[in-house]
Amino acid sequence: MRFDILTLFPEMFSGPFDSSIIKRGKDKQLIDIEIFNIRDWAAGRHQVTDDAPYGGGAGMVMKPEPLVDCIESVKSRHPASAVVMTSPRGRHLTHRTAMELAGRCGLIIVCGRYEGIDERVRSLCIDDDISLGDFVLSGGEIAAMAIVDAVTRLVPGVLGSGESAATDSFCDGLLEYPHYTRPPEYRSLPVPDELLSGNHELIRTWRRRESLRTTRRLRPDLLLTIDLSQEDRKLLAELEQADAAGNL
Repeated sequence: MRFDILTLFPEMFSGPFDSSIIKRGKDKQLIDIEIFNIRDWAAGRHQVTDDAPYGGGAGMVMKPEPLVDCIESVKSRHPASAVVMTSPRGRHLTHRTAMELAGRCGLIIVCGRYEGIDERVRSLCIDDDISLGDFVLSGGEIAAMAIVDAVTRLVPGVLGSGESAATDSFCDGLLEYPHYTRPPEYRSLPVPDELLSGNHELIRTWRRRESLRTTRRLRPDLLLTIDLSQEDRKLLAELEQADAAGNL
């Protein structure tokens, strides 16, 4: 999987991309990341990449010439890559979106800045807009890091266990169940008996019930978007009964 990052602040990526899962993916040569400074395509000694907006208003707008030239230059080297813009107006980065992006040959991620980009750049070059959520960041660099991290986790071989990504939150539409490790009791808080039982079916059922419990408590909206099995409905009914009895 290839990632090309187009940014005005390339120095922001040196730390996050040189550690943890992303570093492991690079070391295994499962992902390749290259950072491009958009200013290198700007004309003049001062390499200006922004200008005042037509019609007036606060802030500056990224100019079309250096940005389009940068995108086209990178795209010419990797024509199969999709061009993604980080933008508050984009669709939200969800697990499903990350899976979709992971299916591409590569991603050219354009980091927005200032009040935004000249709309003609979008018309000429952008295939997709991605947002982290309904809030505004100072620039698209943090969003680009999140996209790379979320997609990298889905590249086969990057994670230590092939099961890790498959059991993460949102993979099946639910939040993940709680986790415990040694010691079996800490500050009078014990590990649930089911996890110590050695009974795989009991453990599986506990994890599914707790996943449903956590989702029901924190993100009930997710339960409206997935196909619940007969077992899921039975477990949810038990949770609701316990809740009504004040035992949840």
